[in-house]
Amino acid sequence: MRRFVCVCVREREREREREREREKREHKTVSRFLSADPLTPPPLFVCLPPRFTERAIARHEVREIEQRHTQDGVHEPPLGESDDVVIIYNRVPKTASTSFTNIAYDLCGKNKYHVLHINTTKNNPVMSLQDQVRFVRNVTSWTEMKPAFYHGHVAFLDFSKFGVKRKPIYINVIRDPIERLVSYYYFLRFGDDYRPGLRRRKQGDKKTFDECVSSGGSDCAAEKLWLQIPFFCGHYSECWNVGSRWALEQAKYNLVNEYLLVGVTEELEDFIMILEAALPRYFRGATELYRTGKKSHLRKTSEKKPPTKESIAKLQQSDIWKMESEFYEFALEQFQFVRAHAVREKDGDLYILAQNYFYEKIYPKMN
Repeated sequence: MRRFVCVCVREREREREREREREKREHKTVSRFLSADPLTPPPLFVCLPPRFTERAIARHEVREIEQRHTQDGVHEPPLGESDDVVIIYNRVPKTASTSFTNIAYDLCGKNKYHVLHINTTKNNPVMSLQDQVRFVRNVTSWTEMKPAFYHGHVAFLDFSKFGVKRKPIYINVIRDPIERLVSYYYFLRFGDDYRPGLRRRKQGDKKTFDECVSSGGSDCAAEKLWLQIPFFCGHYSECWNVGSRWALEQAKYNLVNEYLLVGVTEELEDFIMILEAALPRYFRGATELYRTGKKSHLRKTSEKKPPTKESIAKLQQSDIWKMESEFYEFALEQFQFVRAHAVREKDGDLYILAQNYFYEKIYPKMN
């Protein structure tokens, strides 16, 4: 098993402080050099140290531009740093969503943001049109709750349809479709270790998943696999037509174009690590909390028995499984692509990459 390296927050802060001090010194020196009268040659004893190359001058010019924009009132904070940013996690049932969400709850006080659970009647993932309007208005206008992390079992909602200029940041996690269905099947009958006293609607039914498959039961039918695709497809009627190829393609489109990051249950720690690097305003400390916290692996389904190869093979014969599996593999490939460009592995450890770009050749030159 790979070990994940999480740099201590205190050490990272010290490193940032050293970097800021270094940039201040560069800025001061380069500023004196660049602000000199261009017609007057510098004194013979004045020369730029070797480190003040074109990169240092470019950094100085970027700072000057940023300061000018701030004075002009057009400066906008980076993605994820503004208090106006909202994250929506439209969590798919039985994908380790409770474990991930509890990390957000544990961090919200420390990182200063709000967490809100979207609790829909009878867990219906599709909102009425009037509720869609209310929800969009809440998310965009409820300034007292910003910055915010919303989570709930709701289908993707396209905010641009409602004339919203600044859309929320969507994230999600999905799971192997058969493993998700097996977990949900036993969850309805035996619950989990998160709320063991809560009575589930199938409680008392002792039939195993394999017995359900062999007898052609409805709770384990291939149609029950159709869930992750419609969750990503959204609030179109075709999304909920089981086996719709259009819904699959729309789900893929939304995953790539509307979601900042989609992880997989099987690689949840990698997902959390990348989120912490990309959105530290929300997820600073999340990786370490996941690894060491008591709430990192909540909601283990009770009495769950792995299905036999025969049961799996029977489900895999259906076109519905093939489409849900195609979507899962598509999401997995995209996530692994993002991860490959975000981290590096050395001696079995994963390291988040530092910033790997800078600006140069900035014109027109600052006077």
